[in-house]
Amino acid sequence: MDSVKRAHQVVAPLLRLSRTPVHTITRRRATATTLLLAQGTPQHFYATTTTTTTTRPELEPVDAATPAKSTTDSSFSRTTTHRMPQPKSTADGRRKLVFDNRGPSFQDFIQSANALRLGQLQPAKEGTPNEDVGVVAPYLRVATQNLAELGQGRKFFVEVYGCQMNVNDTEVLMAILQEAGYQRTMNVDEAHVVFLMTCSIRDNAEKKIWARLRYYKSLANQRNGNQAPLVGVLGCMAERLKDKLLDKDKLVDVVCGPDAYRSLPHLLSMAEESMLGVANVLLSTDETYADITPVRLHPNQVSVHLSIMRGCNNMCSYCIVPFTRGTERSRSIRSIVQEVEQLNDQGIKEIMLLGQNVNSYRDVTDYHSYPAPSPEASSSVTADAAIQKMSRGFKTIYKTRSGGLTFTNLMDEVSRANPEIRFRFTSPHPKDFPDDLLNLIRDRPNICSNIHLPVQSGNSAVLERMRRGYTREAYLELVDLIRQTIPDVTISSDFIVGFCGETESEHRDTVTLMEQVKYDTAYMFAYSMREKTHAHRRWKDDVPADIKSRRLTEIIDVFHTHARAKNQALVGRAQLVLVDGFSKKYQCWQGRTDGNHKVFIQSVGNPDRSTPSVPEFDVKVGDYVEYIPTTASSTALRGYAVAPSSIKNFYSA
Repeated sequence: MDSVKRAHQVVAPLLRLSRTPVHTITRRRATATTLLLAQGTPQHFYATTTTTTTTRPELEPVDAATPAKSTTDSSFSRTTTHRMPQPKSTADGRRKLVFDNRGPSFQDFIQSANALRLGQLQPAKEGTPNEDVGVVAPYLRVATQNLAELGQGRKFFVEVYGCQMNVNDTEVLMAILQEAGYQRTMNVDEAHVVFLMTCSIRDNAEKKIWARLRYYKSLANQRNGNQAPLVGVLGCMAERLKDKLLDKDKLVDVVCGPDAYRSLPHLLSMAEESMLGVANVLLSTDETYADITPVRLHPNQVSVHLSIMRGCNNMCSYCIVPFTRGTERSRSIRSIVQEVEQLNDQGIKEIMLLGQNVNSYRDVTDYHSYPAPSPEASSSVTADAAIQKMSRGFKTIYKTRSGGLTFTNLMDEVSRANPEIRFRFTSPHPKDFPDDLLNLIRDRPNICSNIHLPVQSGNSAVLERMRRGYTREAYLELVDLIRQTIPDVTISSDFIVGFCGETESEHRDTVTLMEQVKYDTAYMFAYSMREKTHAHRRWKDDVPADIKSRRLTEIIDVFHTHARAKNQALVGRAQLVLVDGFSKKYQCWQGRTDGNHKVFIQSVGNPDRSTPSVPEFDVKVGDYVEYIPTTASSTALRGYAVAPSSIKNFYSA
């Protein structure tokens, strides 16, 4: 019971708007007790709570044996009755405190923090017990320590797995941690905290994380007492497996979901101060971290990721993302433009705009005060294309939002204001490619002519089971429209083989689609069933592993055959390349073309030294160069740089 009371005392800062801590950090290793802000609701500490209409009221049923109270608060829109459950325990006796989206949300308590009341209870003064409040009184006390003092003298080490969004999330949480006084270290042996930014999209990704956690557990066992680092799991795996992460072999001390990174310094403080494992996996309907300037993982990089929206509403039957990342919400165009300007001032040359469904972006905040799109953004291929808001032949299972500013408006604004920054975007959905977006990509030279167009399967019946919202025929029509509008476009895609019930004939349709489209890049995987998804509830994962493996090998072979031929067709054709690094393997400069081909610059100037018609010149990271490929494989080009260049000079020549 002492450990539970101690947990109550240190959790107080989490419910304050100022986000400041109560306690000075000490270092103690967790033993047998776990405080889990994860699988459940805040009513573990509250006998009565009032919630807003945005709360997801999936509350535990009221137990007749447990007294319940009901209150009405005029600052909220409805009255809610909760029971006061006892803190949960794991099989080994560790306690769990619950914070997730099954009841009154973390944000509800934050929003009501100014009122500082629990029902009709008044806050206790600092150091003064309130017998009516009991063990929850510490929640109402005033924290005095500055946020920047939480991590003073402490270092963190981070490993990143998964998608580009995880990279961006890591840069956001690094900014949050540095504001709290933490410093990043590249040496795990001197780290006080070790973080793993995780992915849950497939089983193999999670297996890698479990292996790393066991490694860090063994590392901790090799250290003496207080020298063992805290271990934190972040990202999608934290959201999906919060209970298991804290319960299994005590491998993890801190669990933090994608929408809870602002609370991370306090979670670390709680874990340090209370000797308890902690977690916060609350999902938000409005968190975008738009006010946080990311701290780059690689300070000297010239190509960066910029998140413009979070979450996904598509609910594809195989996908866990809506359950680990929440629903769609977009940043304002103004906040994105401001960040792009900052990146431009820092010398950034390429920006990848990120979102789980990036081209469904919609900003409703500045709609009435924002200027109209430029003429080329409003141009159309056909007379009625200007009002086309979804790709022809596509549908969605959810009601789309109307009004506001679209992804085309955003791309128009940032590309027009920054002509020497190259823009890409990922990951889109094929349904959200209206004609005005394709026209803008064609007409704006600094928007890369490289489109990711995830198809997943080439069979219409499989696509229906996947709830993708289109048929094979509609997808191929979109490919034709894209190539008609943007002649030099490169197209990449995602493929899943062995989805539930996939027959050999259905698999052959995927193969023939790949042969017809001839993709430039492809990301190919065998299906991995994920709990909570529609497929998990509706279908059986009935394709044997050996058949999945064979089918995966087949589509990989098909891809490489066509990609090699397409790349070889580029030999001798001038490309604009952004130099982004130096290859240690090949001992030469490397970069990417507008079409996202990886290139190796094997020489600078004329490769034929007997005819020095092209002088040599210095090359460095961040330079644009005119590049001539001399050889090609399915995955890269090799050649030489002809001359320094720029977006304006290359495309106006």
